[in-house]
Amino acid sequence: MTILSMKSFGMKGVLVFAAMAMFAGSSIHYCKYQRPMQVTGAGQHYVAVDDAIWEHARADLGDLRLFSGETEAPYATTTERGALHGESRDIKLFQQGRIRGKTQFLLDMAGIEEYDRIDIRLATTNFVAHVRAEGHDDLHGPHWTDLGGTIFYDLSNDSLGHNSTLRLPLTTFRYLRVTIDGPVAPADIQRAFAAVREEEKAVWRDVGQSMKQEQQGKDTVLTFTVTHGVPIERLSFTIDPAQPNFRRVVEIQSATEGWLGNEIQRRTETRELSRIHMVRDGQKIDSEQSNIELAGTWPSTFQVMIHNGDDPPLKISGVHLQQYERRIYFDLNAASLAGPIVLYYGDEKLAAPEYDYAKLFQRDARASAAQLAPEALNAGYTPRPDDRPWSERHPAVLWIAVIAAVLVLGVMALRSLRTSSAQPPNEQT
Repeated sequence: MTILSMKSFGMKGVLVFAAMAMFAGSSIHYCKYQRPMQVTGAGQHYVAVDDAIWEHARADLGDLRLFSGETEAPYATTTERGALHGESRDIKLFQQGRIRGKTQFLLDMAGIEEYDRIDIRLATTNFVAHVRAEGHDDLHGPHWTDLGGTIFYDLSNDSLGHNSTLRLPLTTFRYLRVTIDGPVAPADIQRAFAAVREEEKAVWRDVGQSMKQEQQGKDTVLTFTVTHGVPIERLSFTIDPAQPNFRRVVEIQSATEGWLGNEIQRRTETRELSRIHMVRDGQKIDSEQSNIELAGTWPSTFQVMIHNGDDPPLKISGVHLQQYERRIYFDLNAASLAGPIVLYYGDEKLAAPEYDYAKLFQRDARASAAQLAPEALNAGYTPRPDDRPWSERHPAVLWIAVIAAVLVLGVMALRSLRTSSAQPPNEQT
């Protein structure tokens, strides 16, 4: 090989290698789907993951990519579960006593700058009592501020739960005076805890579904069908407001085939739906549980069974399957991008990205929502090369070779037997 040809080969090799590296480094060619975005202004933006993305992206969303032209934009994904920020502390409890037939005690909130909830630990059960709280910075002050009240109750005999939490507006008073009007003695007040709660509310989105409702004996059975792999994290029921008090056990069932295809694996979870609107001992109790939290990923078809017992079925006017909204955050300033932003997905073999942006992500309260265009096929889509072993890609050829080898061996064995039988036996001396 001449020096010129070697140089030519070397240059071609470099060009081929560069082309391969560029092709391999561009992940969007293997993504089947694309969604252009409409983004207004600079700064941090986000888009919500919708049903189309759940249907065609990988279950872990690891194949999502953002591009502006040939420039990849880093992003961070979040699950909008909401959060409670704060802490709970023991509170000094003193001067428990009786005032005009009512139990009263004081709480010293020293060291807690702000609080909005007091949890009281009681040593009594099966009661209903009205509770009122007042606040002041001077323990001996003449005029205490009314902070509102609530109902403490324990309905253990009726298996209807309990409440001994005093919720307040965000408060800074040094002292609280708590008065309980009901069958709770001063000796029943054991401990108190304060909690400061700054709540970020969860963001829920409805999941596309089909539902069939039927009555099977005493049970109401709801059968849901959803896109495979879509996380379902809550069932939200709408029940006729005229429905009287109730408490129903709810059983959620799914069935999938085992790994051998001949064994059915069943999964069951049990929850409750309830409504309690009643007056007990002159006090009104209002409590309702119409949402059922779910854990994990459910199959595309599952059943919800409401066990009505001997009571008439619940008057259900609607049921929504819901999930925490997943968001894709990105920052136009950080990415220094120009031109339209396009979301790509639909590549099962694409490794999840690792961005510094995601590792160091901080949500901007001023982040604005971008709009996703309808899903379309990626015009530049290229199927991934088949990287399976040759034997897996050509099983028919492999079987033909195996069968041919068996036939050849069989023919050889048959010829050997015929040759042996044609030879005369050795003569004995």
